[in-house]
Amino acid sequence: MPYRPQITNVTKAGNNEKDGLYEFIINLADGTDCRVFYNRYPEWKLTNVSRLGKTPCPVCRKDFICRCMEKFSSDFDEQMKEGEWLSKAAAE
Repeated sequence: MPYRPQITNVTKAGNNEKDGLYEFIINLADGTDCRVFYNRYPEWKLTNVSRLGKTPCPVCRKDFICRCMEKFSSDFDEQMKEGEWLSKAAAE
């Protein structure tokens, strides 16, 4: 069964309002936490995604840094926009 990340919660971790840069921590349904970076100008654009090393990677099962979550950046971006997570978290 292929891995499908599902966002359950998003928290704003930091931002640079002047440059339109935002950092969010996203919690996935399987317990994995990821950090995503967005650029707001001219429109919301996902620039980077990385898994936080709290739990092993659900894709490769490594317990250290891997780049597996980058493969799902389009899924994350789609869920962030469809679920209106960006506007909710940016308003915090």
